[in-house]
Amino acid sequence: MSSSVMIAGTGPRPGTAPAPAVSVAALSKAYHIYDRPQHRLWQSLFRGRRRFYREFRALQDVSFDVARGEVVGIVGRNGSGKSTLLQIVCGTLAPTAGHVTTSGRVAALLELGAGFNPEFTGRENVYLNGAILGLTRSEIEARYPAIVAFADIGPFIDQPIKTYSTGMVVRLAFAVVAHVDADVLVIDEALAVGDAFFVQKCMRFLREFMKTGTILFVSHDTGAVVNLCRRAIWLHRGELVMDGPARDVTEAYLASLAEEAYGAIPRRPTAQAPAWLPQPALPNTDLDGRSFGKGGARIVDAALLDEAGEHVQGVTGDELVTLRVRCEVIVELDSPIVGFVLKDRLGQVLFGDNTFLHYAGRPLSAAAGSVIEARFAFVMPALAPGEYTVGVAIAEGVQHSHIQHHWIHDALLVTSLATNSATGLMRIPMRQVSLTVDDGLDARS
Repeated sequence: MSSSVMIAGTGPRPGTAPAPAVSVAALSKAYHIYDRPQHRLWQSLFRGRRRFYREFRALQDVSFDVARGEVVGIVGRNGSGKSTLLQIVCGTLAPTAGHVTTSGRVAALLELGAGFNPEFTGRENVYLNGAILGLTRSEIEARYPAIVAFADIGPFIDQPIKTYSTGMVVRLAFAVVAHVDADVLVIDEALAVGDAFFVQKCMRFLREFMKTGTILFVSHDTGAVVNLCRRAIWLHRGELVMDGPARDVTEAYLASLAEEAYGAIPRRPTAQAPAWLPQPALPNTDLDGRSFGKGGARIVDAALLDEAGEHVQGVTGDELVTLRVRCEVIVELDSPIVGFVLKDRLGQVLFGDNTFLHYAGRPLSAAAGSVIEARFAFVMPALAPGEYTVGVAIAEGVQHSHIQHHWIHDALLVTSLATNSATGLMRIPMRQVSLTVDDGLDARS
């Protein structure tokens, strides 16, 4: 099979559908691994009649298209082929088989400092990278003040790159790609480095770029993928495992990580459920939905209650509610932790809590066959109208190191009926709002 990386024209032919911004077809990348240096020489002498290497396939028959204006996240464990894929898309690495077609100018933030000469100053690297990305010298000169302002590294712009911190390198690299009028932007974990103010600046740029441009975004932060992307691709050992809505893909990916660590969660026994389990289950409850965990305990009931103890399905905000979570203990648990998160329709976590800090000084234990009940009482914020889900979980251990026994992604469905507008994702209840004007009249004589 032939292998190639092609740059297509920027517009479709009259009467045809728009070409994808990125098209990946049957893409594979293999490396030859030699156990000894002399094996490379022997391989060249035998001219393929014998094999002195092991083949490692970083990518295996990967195919997908990315439409113009689409933002696609790519997730997977280290070594799954994410960076290899992006390097081939950018044209810095040749595929073994298959081909990639990109439409328009592609700008990339790959490995830290990739494309920078460490001996050159920041100024010289700006001109070098601009030229590599297809800008003329006059175009770079016109954009140089804006690039320097975006990077905000002060006099270091005239110092060699080798004297920069990692954060300064990312600042300069992002500033360059933000001002080259790219059609496709490829980002590989670049936002993991940098202070909060710069990350926010980058996010504002990305959200503006998303209105017209195409983004391929690799990150281990599944929250960032859900926040930025509507679609995600999951790679595992060089193969495409799943391609779909970002929320579904990231949840399946996290469940896979948990299963690798703990094993698949056992199915609920067919024996009769405990007598206190609500019968029948409420229509807004899904305890048999997407879940993962080791299975040492199982969540058997989750309910949102009002002050009278009645089940709540719709909220308006500012009311006192209690989330009740009941768990069946299958094996003895030392220091169990029960927690929850409330998520919007995209899977973004709005808020949550767990029992660890409240019982850190007096951890409980639970024998096999016992029942754990957790209650979280709080004032519900005013959420934008729509549907929300509550994820619940039971773990064992401490906050920073624990075993996840049962995590249900969407155990409860909650509908917000709020009529007051919210600035942002939700409106918090205000105790007091005041406005005063001091015109200085009291100080006049």
